[in-house]
Amino acid sequence: MGRRGAVRRAVRRRVEAVGGDAGSGRRRTDGCARAGVRARVGILRGRTSDRGMTAIEFVLLTPVLFFMIFATVQFALYFWADHVAQAAAQAGARKARAEADENPGGWRGKAGEQARSYIRQLGPSLLVDPEVKAVHPGPGTVGVEVEAGVPTILPGMRLTVHAQSQGPVERFVEDRG
Repeated sequence: MGRRGAVRRAVRRRVEAVGGDAGSGRRRTDGCARAGVRARVGILRGRTSDRGMTAIEFVLLTPVLFFMIFATVQFALYFWADHVAQAAAQAGARKARAEADENPGGWRGKAGEQARSYIRQLGPSLLVDPEVKAVHPGPGTVGVEVEAGVPTILPGMRLTVHAQSQGPVERFVEDRG
């Protein structure tokens, strides 16, 4: 054991004399050695003057990230409003088809009220100023149109949805056969 200890001490003295580190656990502590190591590490990493770039990237990319989040929410609001408008138009058209033959003068009011009722149930604040119209596009065909604005979270946008549903008037015809 004495001989191994002597060899270790001799190697350690030799390494310290050269000024390097051979893994003996001791390092140079003077400022020149630290500055040289930092410079070499910076060169090896391929960057020498990138200090502070993280803050600049954060400042530039944060608004883009927020815009993408808000655009996703706006996209979801628009398609939810479109779904509500389409469901209301379909409900009104079902009522119009059922009532148009029996009540030729009053089916428009009932169909419009049915569509407005659907809007109140599914999304009362989702459709802004909904306009419901009962339509009679041709003989034996009735329907409902719904047009409304969509609330926006992005400034300067104005979005509207338009839904239409129509179908043939339902008639009961007795079988005389």
